[in-house]
Amino acid sequence: MSALLPEIRDSAIARVNPVAKLAVAVFLSVTLLLSIDVVSAAVALLLVGILLFWSGLDARQFWMRTAPLWLAAPFAGLTTVLYGEDSGALLWEWGPVTVTEGSLTLGVAITLRVLAIGLPSIVLFATTDPTDLADGLAQVLRLPARFVLGGLAGMRMIGLFLDDWRALGQARRARGVGDAHVLVRLGTQAFALLVLAIRRGSKLATAMEAKGFGSDIPRTWARPSRFGVAEAVVILIGIVIATVSVAAAVAAGTWNFILDRA
Repeated sequence: MSALLPEIRDSAIARVNPVAKLAVAVFLSVTLLLSIDVVSAAVALLLVGILLFWSGLDARQFWMRTAPLWLAAPFAGLTTVLYGEDSGALLWEWGPVTVTEGSLTLGVAITLRVLAIGLPSIVLFATTDPTDLADGLAQVLRLPARFVLGGLAGMRMIGLFLDDWRALGQARRARGVGDAHVLVRLGTQAFALLVLAIRRGSKLATAMEAKGFGSDIPRTWARPSRFGVAEAVVILIGIVIATVSVAAAVAAGTWNFILDRA
């Protein structure tokens, strides 16, 4: 049974083979990393934003899953604005910190680029069931079954971290050791979670080995992973988005190949 919510599982993107979604995410990321400019990142972000309406995520799910990205992108851009390479007219200066037209433009480009790379990756994999991804990696990409099954088991354990964190916090408060300074509490609780995760991982690895998951014998798969027209269309859409973004940047004269900056 799929681990996705029904409204996500029935969406158009969720029904696409995860290998195709992985290919789109990698292709867009590599293309957008070739240049640091505002136009290509803005065009890619706009086109990707339009396609996100078919992801099946409602507004709350979308903002909850992408919240870290919306915090990280402006921070990366602000850091570039304040400490990036200076060029053009000086706009503001305070001690060692200077803001110029070039650093401001670069900061905006970095912010848009982080969003354009991160948003499709997060949303695409938010609509992917881990078992479907494992089936695709093993049957379509022909990756080793031992590697795929180990990765699947690890991905399944990620969902338990929140429950473990909540249980650890409640247990520590019940014993009267959860009222320390917030940084001390977070540090000790994170270490306890790490120990718990290592123990669980060791037990899981032993159990999987005992059940023959580490065998070199060719495996069979319960569910076939198909790669057809829908997957080709999704990959083609990703190629079109990347191509249009690069073409727009070249036409606007903002294309700035990253190797030329070296």
